[in-house]
Amino acid sequence: MHVTFKVTAGDFSNAGKISSSIKTLLKQLNISSVDVKRIIVALYEAEVNVVAHSYGGEVVCDIEPHQAFIQVIDTGPGIPDLDLAMTEGWSTATAEVREMGFGAGMGLPNIRKNTDELSIQTQAGGHTHIMMRFYISEGTI
Repeated sequence: MHVTFKVTAGDFSNAGKISSSIKTLLKQLNISSVDVKRIIVALYEAEVNVVAHSYGGEVVCDIEPHQAFIQVIDTGPGIPDLDLAMTEGWSTATAEVREMGFGAGMGLPNIRKNTDELSIQTQAGGHTHIMMRFYISEGTI
């Protein structure tokens, strides 16, 4: 199954709606609650990062019998120091974003903790492409 969603920069009122839609889909496919939770935690963090830090982007989700492969691709401005950005508590979120309850610096670390395979391609001034693979437990789908 293949689905694609657009993510609008700065649209915090809709942040998490893509994750919610994917969660519903995963549950309809009888994927275990443990797998659903880790997929959705990682996807939600990536989705909010696009809303908070980019110029917009998209989520591309491919679900197969034993794995889910999700890509989150934004249109910039890239991550200047990916190693630093992977540090728990480090954030470039604005004061306004923090006041809304986002920007705690746990997005990328939470993504890393919940994925089976993670690849992030980024550069300052460019776009960021996050590729997340999740192995789905036997007996689902």
